[in-house]
Amino acid sequence: MSEIMETQRAERLDALSPKEIVAELDKYIVGQREAKRAVAIALRNRIRRQRVQGPLRQEIQPKNILMIGPTGVGKTEISRRLAKLTSCPFLKVEATKFTEIGYVGRDVDSMIRDLIEVSLGMAREEEIKRVEVEARRLVEERILDALLPRPTSTAEEREASFENTREKFREKLCAGELEDRYIEIRAQESSLPKINVFSNEGLEQIGIDLSVMADLMPQRTVTKKLKIQEARELLFNQEADKLLNHEEIRRRGLQRAEETGIIFIDEIDKLGAGGREERHGPGVSRQGVQRDLLPLLDGTTVRTRHGHISTGNILFIAAGAFTMAKPSDLIPELQGRLPIRVELHPLVEEDLQRILTEPEDSLVKQYQALLAVENLQLEFTDAAIREIARIAHRLNESMENIGARRLQTVMEKLMEDISFDTVDLLESRKFTVEADYVNEKLVHIAEDLDLSRYIL
Repeated sequence: MSEIMETQRAERLDALSPKEIVAELDKYIVGQREAKRAVAIALRNRIRRQRVQGPLRQEIQPKNILMIGPTGVGKTEISRRLAKLTSCPFLKVEATKFTEIGYVGRDVDSMIRDLIEVSLGMAREEEIKRVEVEARRLVEERILDALLPRPTSTAEEREASFENTREKFREKLCAGELEDRYIEIRAQESSLPKINVFSNEGLEQIGIDLSVMADLMPQRTVTKKLKIQEARELLFNQEADKLLNHEEIRRRGLQRAEETGIIFIDEIDKLGAGGREERHGPGVSRQGVQRDLLPLLDGTTVRTRHGHISTGNILFIAAGAFTMAKPSDLIPELQGRLPIRVELHPLVEEDLQRILTEPEDSLVKQYQALLAVENLQLEFTDAAIREIARIAHRLNESMENIGARRLQTVMEKLMEDISFDTVDLLESRKFTVEADYVNEKLVHIAEDLDLSRYIL
């Protein structure tokens, strides 16, 4: 079954043309067509590579991408949506979290290990879906066993009476009539000792892997008394875990990370800040991180607790605003391993208007869905949308330009009273946000720059 699912996923991925990929990205990201085309071509070339026969296939590597553009214009969202569209393992990391080998901090290889965990999680979720029906059946049987323990006597009449009673309990259980009943269940718990770490660094950074330690420590069985509705999830996890093919999950997770993984490295420009002239202090560490990245982007083998993984076909997408530095400030070797460069343009007022309404997950649609839960119909006039975009654009120009993220702060302030007074508005069942309302709530804040810096 898992092989069939993997084949179907590969076929769906293989059927995506660059135009179709861009069309899907257009549903969530406004503008930035050049960047969308670049990632679509890069993804399609990776699919084409897998169909190349012979030794030449090993020589064809992904063309890694460098996105250049201010914050809030869609760099991360393009990469994230690309991975979601193709069901590829996706990991976002910030370049500033890493230090070169020999310094205290995260080493760059940890991003590969994190990508594997994401990939294994995806493979596990797929496998759980495959065994879900059987696992839920077993959970039902365990709940019935807890509610009505089997008799020790094997008399035929008593056995028939027991089965009859059990079926009545099953009917009530399926009807949801027993959810508040308490049952006792046995669960496995790790006897891992409590560890206090007095360090600013994480456990991984000081060499402690709790997952490995948990595997070595013995498990102890405890009895818990829970309501049926609370016990279901715990029992489901236990039964599903028994049905899972863990070796297949590991194999498929590693393979998918190797062949279709995408790593988005944000703030890559911070590694080049200050130029290549620095030879001491933090500049050395920044250059060290760049050099440590080279083998990963070039293709190397990383050792993990799940097995060895090759980075040769992982797609790396680096991004940065490059306001304090230029792409040429990166070391030449790293520049050469990011051959595709695309520039994302700052958002204008018209872009902000479209972002408010056009994407399938736009802010306007999100607020409408939130209030619809309480039976309140929320509407925005076109003039109101234009006014919200105008104020957000003006704030971006007068303060730090944070792109589309400014819309979130503006909308949250605008919707504050509506969200708070929802019950009072329910009598009319409908509230329309008009331009006058937007001005009433936002203009005085937007005009006071000192106040805007704290609120918007």
